[in-house]
Amino acid sequence: MPKWPIGIAVALLTILPSSEAFAGIRIGVSPIGVARLAVGRVLSLGRPHHVRRHAHYRHARMAGDRSRNVRRAMASGVTDPAARKQIAAVAALAGWNNGRASGGWWEHDDGGYGWVGPMFWPFAIYDVYDYAMWGDGTGFWSYGYPDIHAAIFTPYSRTELAAYTGSRPAGRRYRKVPLVAQLCGDDSRLISEGLIGQLQQTVQPGNEAQRAALEDLATALITAGHMIRATCPAHAALSAPERLTIMQHRIGVMIKAQSTVQPALIKFYDLLDQEQEARLKMLAEDRRKMDAPARACSPAQPAPLRWPDEIGTRLRLNDTQRAAFKALQDANGTAREILSACPPDDTTTPPARLDAVEGRLNAMQQAVYLVNTALGEFYETLSDEQKAQFEAIGQKRAA
Repeated sequence: MPKWPIGIAVALLTILPSSEAFAGIRIGVSPIGVARLAVGRVLSLGRPHHVRRHAHYRHARMAGDRSRNVRRAMASGVTDPAARKQIAAVAALAGWNNGRASGGWWEHDDGGYGWVGPMFWPFAIYDVYDYAMWGDGTGFWSYGYPDIHAAIFTPYSRTELAAYTGSRPAGRRYRKVPLVAQLCGDDSRLISEGLIGQLQQTVQPGNEAQRAALEDLATALITAGHMIRATCPAHAALSAPERLTIMQHRIGVMIKAQSTVQPALIKFYDLLDQEQEARLKMLAEDRRKMDAPARACSPAQPAPLRWPDEIGTRLRLNDTQRAAFKALQDANGTAREILSACPPDDTTTPPARLDAVEGRLNAMQQAVYLVNTALGEFYETLSDEQKAQFEAIGQKRAA
Protein backbone atom coordinates (compact mmCIF):
# COMPACT_ATOMS: atom_id res chain seq x y z
CA MET A 1 0.00 0.00 0.00
CA PRO A 2 1.43 3.37 -0.93
CA LYS A 3 2.27 5.82 1.81
CA TRP A 4 -0.49 8.42 1.74
CA PRO A 5 0.02 11.93 3.03
CA ILE A 6 -1.68 12.69 6.30
CA GLY A 7 -3.88 15.23 4.52
CA ILE A 8 -5.52 12.45 2.52
CA ALA A 9 -6.10 10.45 5.69
CA VAL A 10 -7.73 13.43 7.35
CA ALA A 11 -9.92 13.98 4.31
CA LEU A 12 -10.90 10.30 4.40
CA LEU A 13 -12.03 10.60 7.99
CA THR A 14 -14.02 13.71 7.15
CA ILE A 15 -16.08 12.12 4.37
CA LEU A 16 -16.68 8.68 5.85
CA PRO A 17 -20.41 8.33 6.54
CA SER A 18 -21.73 8.84 10.01
CA SER A 19 -22.66 6.01 12.34
CA GLU A 20 -26.32 6.87 11.79
CA ALA A 21 -25.92 6.38 8.04
CA PHE A 22 -24.11 3.09 8.51
CA ALA A 23 -26.79 1.86 10.88
CA GLY A 24 -29.12 1.53 7.89
CA ILE A 25 -26.87 -1.06 6.24
CA ARG A 26 -28.13 -4.57 6.75
CA ILE A 27 -26.36 -7.92 6.70
CA GLY A 28 -25.46 -8.84 3.15
CA VAL A 29 -24.23 -5.38 2.16
CA SER A 30 -20.49 -5.17 2.71
CA PRO A 31 -19.20 -2.11 4.60
CA ILE A 32 -15.99 -2.54 2.66
CA GLY A 33 -17.76 -0.84 -0.22
CA VAL A 34 -18.55 2.09 2.06
CA ALA A 35 -14.88 2.66 2.90
CA ARG A 36 -13.77 2.18 -0.71
CA LEU A 37 -16.38 4.69 -1.84
CA ALA A 38 -14.92 7.14 0.67
CA VAL A 39 -11.42 6.49 -0.66
CA GLY A 40 -12.68 7.06 -4.19
CA ARG A 41 -14.19 10.37 -3.15
CA VAL A 42 -10.84 11.41 -1.69
CA LEU A 43 -9.04 10.56 -4.92
CA SER A 44 -11.67 12.42 -6.94
CA LEU A 45 -10.62 15.69 -5.33
CA GLY A 46 -7.79 15.84 -7.87
CA ARG A 47 -4.09 15.31 -7.93
CA PRO A 48 -2.25 14.47 -4.67
CA HIS A 49 -0.79 17.98 -4.37
CA HIS A 50 -4.31 19.41 -4.72
CA VAL A 51 -5.54 17.14 -1.94
CA ARG A 52 -2.69 18.24 0.31
CA ARG A 53 -3.39 21.91 -0.41
CA HIS A 54 -7.11 21.40 0.19
CA ALA A 55 -6.44 19.61 3.48
CA HIS A 56 -3.99 22.31 4.58
CA TYR A 57 -6.55 25.03 3.85
CA ARG A 58 -9.10 23.31 6.06
CA HIS A 59 -6.64 22.22 8.76
CA ALA A 60 -7.61 24.82 11.36
CA ARG A 61 -11.31 24.02 11.19
CA MET A 62 -10.83 20.26 11.00
CA ALA A 63 -8.40 20.03 13.93
CA GLY A 64 -11.15 20.61 16.48
CA ASP A 65 -13.37 18.00 14.82
CA ARG A 66 -10.85 15.22 14.38
CA SER A 67 -11.86 13.27 17.47
CA ARG A 68 -15.43 13.25 16.21
CA ASN A 69 -14.25 12.22 12.73
CA VAL A 70 -12.34 9.28 14.20
CA ARG A 71 -15.48 8.20 16.01
CA ARG A 72 -17.52 8.39 12.80
CA ALA A 73 -14.89 6.48 10.85
CA MET A 74 -14.82 3.82 13.56
CA ALA A 75 -18.56 3.36 13.13
CA SER A 76 -18.48 2.99 9.36
CA GLY A 77 -15.11 1.99 7.92
CA VAL A 78 -13.27 -0.06 10.54
CA THR A 79 -14.11 -3.37 8.87
CA ASP A 80 -12.08 -2.31 5.81
CA PRO A 81 -8.31 -2.88 6.19
CA ALA A 82 -7.33 0.23 4.21
CA ALA A 83 -9.66 2.44 6.25
CA ARG A 84 -8.28 1.03 9.51
CA LYS A 85 -4.74 1.95 8.53
CA GLN A 86 -5.76 5.51 7.73
CA ILE A 87 -7.73 5.86 10.97
CA ALA A 88 -4.71 4.61 12.92
CA ALA A 89 -2.37 6.96 11.03
CA VAL A 90 -4.49 10.01 11.71
CA ALA A 91 -4.95 9.07 15.36
CA ALA A 92 -1.26 8.27 15.89
CA LEU A 93 0.02 11.49 14.34
CA ALA A 94 -2.63 13.78 15.83
CA GLY A 95 -0.85 13.59 19.18
CA TRP A 96 2.72 13.77 17.86
CA ASN A 97 4.80 16.64 16.57
CA ASN A 98 1.88 19.06 16.98
CA GLY A 99 -0.16 16.96 14.56
CA ARG A 100 1.75 18.41 11.59
CA ALA A 101 3.77 15.36 10.52
CA SER A 102 2.87 13.33 7.43
CA GLY A 103 4.53 10.21 8.82
CA GLY A 104 6.20 8.94 11.97
CA TRP A 105 9.36 6.89 12.35
CA TRP A 106 7.44 4.02 13.99
CA GLU A 107 5.09 3.64 11.01
CA HIS A 108 4.52 0.13 9.62
CA ASP A 109 5.49 -0.72 6.06
CA ASP A 110 1.81 -0.86 5.10
CA GLY A 111 1.09 2.65 6.40
CA GLY A 112 -0.50 1.60 9.70
CA TYR A 113 0.73 2.19 13.24
CA GLY A 114 1.25 -0.34 16.02
CA TRP A 115 1.31 2.32 18.75
CA VAL A 116 -1.34 5.03 18.79
CA GLY A 117 -0.51 7.11 21.83
CA PRO A 118 -0.58 4.73 24.82
CA MET A 119 -2.48 2.04 22.90
CA PHE A 120 -0.83 -0.99 21.28
CA TRP A 121 -2.43 -2.75 18.30
CA PRO A 122 -5.68 -0.91 17.59
CA PHE A 123 -8.32 -2.96 15.73
CA ALA A 124 -6.63 -6.23 16.69
CA ILE A 125 -9.72 -8.45 16.30
CA TYR A 126 -10.24 -7.20 12.74
CA ASP A 127 -6.63 -7.81 11.73
CA VAL A 128 -6.83 -11.36 13.07
CA TYR A 129 -10.15 -12.01 11.33
CA ASP A 130 -9.06 -10.60 7.95
CA TYR A 131 -5.98 -12.79 7.88
CA ALA A 132 -7.68 -15.93 9.17
CA MET A 133 -10.76 -15.69 6.95
CA TRP A 134 -9.45 -14.00 3.80
CA GLY A 135 -5.69 -14.39 3.96
CA ASP A 136 -5.22 -10.61 4.07
CA GLY A 137 -2.15 -10.54 6.25
CA THR A 138 -0.83 -7.02 5.61
CA GLY A 139 -2.42 -5.73 8.81
CA PHE A 140 -1.70 -8.72 11.02
CA TRP A 141 1.83 -9.57 9.86
CA SER A 142 2.96 -5.95 9.96
CA TYR A 143 3.22 -6.26 13.74
CA GLY A 144 6.56 -7.43 15.04
CA TYR A 145 9.89 -6.22 16.35
CA PRO A 146 9.44 -2.57 15.23
CA ASP A 147 6.59 -2.31 17.73
CA ILE A 148 8.86 -3.56 20.51
CA HIS A 149 11.35 -0.91 19.48
CA ALA A 150 8.64 1.77 19.56
CA ALA A 151 7.64 0.63 23.03
CA ILE A 152 11.21 1.06 24.27
CA PHE A 153 11.75 4.44 22.60
CA THR A 154 8.31 6.00 22.64
CA PRO A 155 7.79 8.86 20.18
CA TYR A 156 5.35 10.60 22.54
CA SER A 157 6.03 12.97 25.40
CA ARG A 158 4.15 12.69 28.70
CA THR A 159 1.95 15.62 27.77
CA GLU A 160 1.07 14.07 24.39
CA LEU A 161 0.25 10.73 25.99
CA ALA A 162 -1.99 12.40 28.57
CA ALA A 163 -4.09 13.91 25.79
CA TYR A 164 -5.06 10.42 24.56
CA THR A 165 -6.44 9.37 27.95
CA GLY A 166 -8.55 12.45 28.61
CA SER A 167 -6.16 14.44 30.79
CA ARG A 168 -5.94 17.09 28.13
CA PRO A 169 -3.58 19.97 28.86
CA ALA A 170 -4.81 23.49 28.14
CA GLY A 171 -4.36 24.61 24.56
CA ARG A 172 -5.99 24.15 21.18
CA ARG A 173 -3.29 21.81 19.85
CA TYR A 174 -4.51 18.91 22.02
CA ARG A 175 -8.18 19.11 21.05
CA LYS A 176 -7.54 17.17 17.87
CA VAL A 177 -6.16 14.14 19.71
CA PRO A 178 -8.74 11.31 19.84
CA LEU A 179 -9.35 9.53 23.11
CA VAL A 180 -8.10 5.97 23.39
CA ALA A 181 -11.59 4.93 24.53
CA GLN A 182 -12.90 5.90 21.08
CA LEU A 183 -10.32 3.72 19.35
CA CYS A 184 -11.15 0.75 21.56
CA GLY A 185 -14.79 0.98 20.47
CA ASP A 186 -17.65 -1.46 20.92
CA ASP A 187 -17.17 -4.26 18.42
CA SER A 188 -20.45 -6.15 18.79
CA ARG A 189 -22.51 -4.58 16.00
CA LEU A 190 -19.64 -4.20 13.55
CA ILE A 191 -18.67 -7.83 14.00
CA SER A 192 -22.21 -9.14 13.59
CA GLU A 193 -23.17 -6.87 10.69
CA GLY A 194 -19.84 -6.30 8.99
CA LEU A 195 -17.65 -9.37 9.39
CA ILE A 196 -20.28 -12.08 9.80
CA GLY A 197 -22.67 -10.33 7.39
CA GLN A 198 -20.23 -10.60 4.52
CA LEU A 199 -19.40 -14.20 5.41
CA GLN A 200 -23.11 -15.05 5.45
CA GLN A 201 -23.63 -13.42 2.07
CA THR A 202 -20.72 -15.33 0.56
CA VAL A 203 -21.38 -18.78 1.98
CA GLN A 204 -25.19 -18.62 2.07
CA PRO A 205 -25.75 -21.27 4.75
CA GLY A 206 -28.11 -23.88 3.35
CA ASN A 207 -29.18 -25.81 6.42
CA GLU A 208 -29.86 -25.33 10.11
CA ALA A 209 -26.52 -26.81 11.19
CA GLN A 210 -24.58 -24.27 9.13
CA ARG A 211 -26.72 -21.38 10.34
CA ALA A 212 -26.24 -22.43 13.97
CA ALA A 213 -22.49 -22.80 13.46
CA LEU A 214 -22.33 -19.33 11.91
CA GLU A 215 -24.17 -17.88 14.91
CA ASP A 216 -21.71 -19.63 17.21
CA LEU A 217 -18.82 -18.13 15.23
CA ALA A 218 -20.36 -14.67 15.54
CA THR A 219 -20.74 -15.13 19.30
CA ALA A 220 -17.13 -16.31 19.60
CA LEU A 221 -15.85 -13.31 17.63
CA ILE A 222 -17.87 -10.88 19.74
CA THR A 223 -16.56 -12.52 22.90
CA ALA A 224 -13.00 -12.30 21.57
CA GLY A 225 -13.51 -8.65 20.69
CA HIS A 226 -14.72 -7.88 24.22
CA MET A 227 -11.73 -9.69 25.71
CA ILE A 228 -9.31 -7.58 23.70
CA ARG A 229 -11.28 -4.39 24.36
CA ALA A 230 -10.88 -4.97 28.11
CA THR A 231 -7.14 -4.31 27.69
CA CYS A 232 -7.81 -0.74 26.51
CA PRO A 233 -5.49 1.45 28.63
CA ALA A 234 -7.17 3.85 31.04
CA HIS A 235 -3.87 5.56 31.79
CA ALA A 236 -0.72 6.14 29.79
CA ALA A 237 2.38 4.11 30.61
CA LEU A 238 5.21 6.58 31.16
CA SER A 239 8.22 4.25 31.15
CA ALA A 240 9.60 1.70 28.72
CA PRO A 241 9.16 -1.29 31.10
CA GLU A 242 5.53 -0.30 31.67
CA ARG A 243 4.86 -0.08 27.93
CA LEU A 244 6.39 -3.49 27.29
CA THR A 245 4.31 -4.94 30.13
CA ILE A 246 1.15 -3.51 28.54
CA MET A 247 2.24 -4.94 25.21
CA GLN A 248 2.89 -8.37 26.69
CA HIS A 249 -0.47 -8.40 28.46
CA ARG A 250 -2.43 -7.40 25.34
CA ILE A 251 -0.74 -10.08 23.24
CA GLY A 252 -1.53 -12.64 25.94
CA VAL A 253 -5.20 -11.69 25.85
CA MET A 254 -5.15 -11.89 22.05
CA ILE A 255 -3.87 -15.47 22.33
CA LYS A 256 -6.77 -16.32 24.63
CA ALA A 257 -9.19 -14.58 22.28
CA GLN A 258 -7.84 -16.57 19.33
CA SER A 259 -8.38 -19.82 21.24
CA THR A 260 -11.99 -18.73 21.85
CA VAL A 261 -12.62 -18.31 18.12
CA GLN A 262 -10.73 -21.38 16.90
CA PRO A 263 -13.25 -24.15 17.80
CA ALA A 264 -16.18 -22.20 16.36
CA LEU A 265 -14.31 -21.46 13.12
CA ILE A 266 -13.24 -25.08 12.67
CA LYS A 267 -16.78 -26.31 13.28
CA PHE A 268 -18.28 -23.85 10.80
CA TYR A 269 -15.69 -24.54 8.10
CA ASP A 270 -16.05 -28.31 8.43
CA LEU A 271 -19.77 -28.01 7.69
CA LEU A 272 -19.25 -26.24 4.35
CA ASP A 273 -19.61 -28.15 1.09
CA GLN A 274 -17.13 -27.87 -1.77
CA GLU A 275 -19.11 -25.18 -3.57
CA GLN A 276 -19.27 -23.00 -0.46
CA GLU A 277 -15.55 -23.47 0.17
CA ALA A 278 -14.88 -22.47 -3.45
CA ARG A 279 -16.94 -19.26 -3.07
CA LEU A 280 -15.08 -18.43 0.12
CA LYS A 281 -11.73 -19.01 -1.57
CA MET A 282 -12.72 -16.98 -4.62
CA LEU A 283 -13.75 -13.97 -2.53
CA ALA A 284 -10.51 -14.18 -0.56
CA GLU A 285 -8.52 -14.15 -3.81
CA ASP A 286 -10.54 -11.21 -5.15
CA ARG A 287 -9.95 -9.22 -1.98
CA ARG A 288 -6.21 -9.79 -2.12
CA LYS A 289 -6.13 -8.68 -5.78
CA MET A 290 -7.96 -5.45 -4.93
CA ASP A 291 -5.52 -4.61 -2.16
CA ALA A 292 -2.08 -3.16 -2.80
CA PRO A 293 0.58 -5.81 -3.50
CA ALA A 294 2.21 -7.12 -0.35
CA ARG A 295 5.77 -6.03 0.18
CA ALA A 296 8.48 -8.62 -0.08
CA CYS A 297 9.19 -10.25 3.26
CA SER A 298 12.62 -9.19 4.45
CA PRO A 299 14.35 -9.52 7.83
CA ALA A 300 16.38 -6.35 7.18
CA GLN A 301 16.16 -3.76 9.94
CA PRO A 302 14.84 -0.36 8.78
CA ALA A 303 17.26 2.48 9.47
CA PRO A 304 14.89 4.45 11.77
CA LEU A 305 14.65 1.42 14.06
CA ARG A 306 18.35 0.86 14.66
CA TRP A 307 19.56 1.30 18.20
CA PRO A 308 20.76 4.86 18.84
CA ASP A 309 24.47 5.23 19.53
CA GLU A 310 23.78 8.09 21.93
CA ILE A 311 22.75 5.79 24.78
CA GLY A 312 26.28 4.93 25.74
CA THR A 313 27.51 8.53 25.49
CA ARG A 314 24.64 10.71 26.68
CA LEU A 315 23.69 8.51 29.63
CA ARG A 316 27.36 8.07 30.62
CA LEU A 317 26.92 4.45 31.65
CA ASN A 318 29.19 2.91 34.25
CA ASP A 319 30.56 -0.62 33.97
CA THR A 320 27.56 -2.25 35.63
CA GLN A 321 25.14 -0.32 33.42
CA ARG A 322 27.11 -1.12 30.27
CA ALA A 323 26.92 -4.83 31.06
CA ALA A 324 23.14 -4.60 31.57
CA PHE A 325 22.82 -2.56 28.38
CA LYS A 326 24.76 -5.19 26.42
CA ALA A 327 22.37 -7.85 27.73
CA LEU A 328 19.44 -5.69 26.60
CA GLN A 329 20.91 -5.35 23.11
CA ASP A 330 21.44 -9.12 22.95
CA ALA A 331 17.81 -9.71 23.99
CA ASN A 332 16.65 -7.37 21.25
CA GLY A 333 18.77 -9.23 18.71
CA THR A 334 17.14 -12.50 19.78
CA ALA A 335 13.70 -10.87 19.56
CA ARG A 336 14.40 -9.73 15.99
CA GLU A 337 15.41 -13.25 15.03
CA ILE A 338 12.28 -14.73 16.61
CA LEU A 339 10.06 -12.30 14.71
CA SER A 340 11.93 -12.36 11.39
CA ALA A 341 9.91 -15.32 10.09
CA CYS A 342 7.86 -14.59 6.99
CA PRO A 343 4.14 -15.45 6.81
CA PRO A 344 3.62 -19.12 5.89
CA ASP A 345 2.61 -19.73 2.28
CA ASP A 346 0.95 -23.10 2.84
CA THR A 347 -2.04 -21.89 4.87
CA THR A 348 -4.86 -22.26 2.35
CA THR A 349 -7.85 -22.52 4.70
CA PRO A 350 -9.20 -20.29 7.48
CA PRO A 351 -8.51 -22.85 10.25
CA ALA A 352 -4.91 -23.23 9.05
CA ARG A 353 -4.42 -19.47 8.98
CA LEU A 354 -5.86 -19.13 12.46
CA ASP A 355 -3.27 -21.68 13.60
CA ALA A 356 -0.64 -19.41 12.06
CA VAL A 357 -2.09 -16.50 14.06
CA GLU A 358 -1.57 -18.48 17.25
CA GLY A 359 2.03 -19.27 16.33
CA ARG A 360 2.83 -15.65 15.51
CA LEU A 361 1.24 -14.30 18.69
CA ASN A 362 3.14 -16.84 20.80
CA ALA A 363 6.37 -15.79 19.09
CA MET A 364 5.59 -12.12 19.77
CA GLN A 365 4.84 -12.81 23.42
CA GLN A 366 8.13 -14.69 23.79
CA ALA A 367 10.07 -11.86 22.13
CA VAL A 368 8.43 -9.16 24.28
CA TYR A 369 9.09 -11.19 27.45
CA LEU A 370 12.80 -11.54 26.64
CA VAL A 371 13.21 -7.83 25.94
CA ASN A 372 11.09 -6.76 28.90
CA THR A 373 13.12 -8.87 31.30
CA ALA A 374 16.43 -7.47 30.07
CA LEU A 375 15.06 -3.93 29.94
CA GLY A 376 13.82 -4.14 33.51
CA GLU A 377 17.26 -5.17 34.73
CA PHE A 378 18.92 -2.35 32.78
CA TYR A 379 16.35 0.21 33.91
CA GLU A 380 16.95 -0.59 37.57
CA THR A 381 20.59 0.43 37.24
CA LEU A 382 19.72 3.91 35.94
CA SER A 383 19.36 7.05 37.99
CA ASP A 384 16.24 9.21 37.66
CA GLU A 385 18.15 11.61 35.43
CA GLN A 386 19.34 8.79 33.18
CA LYS A 387 15.81 7.39 32.94
CA ALA A 388 14.51 10.79 31.83
CA GLN A 389 17.22 10.99 29.19
CA PHE A 390 16.46 7.45 28.03
CA GLU A 391 12.73 8.20 27.71
CA ALA A 392 13.45 11.31 25.62
CA ILE A 393 15.43 9.48 22.90
CA GLY A 394 12.46 8.40 20.80
CA GLN A 395 10.78 11.79 20.99
CA LYS A 396 13.74 13.47 19.32
CA ARG A 397 13.73 11.23 16.28
CA ALA A 398 12.58 12.70 12.99
CA ALA A 399 9.94 11.10 10.80
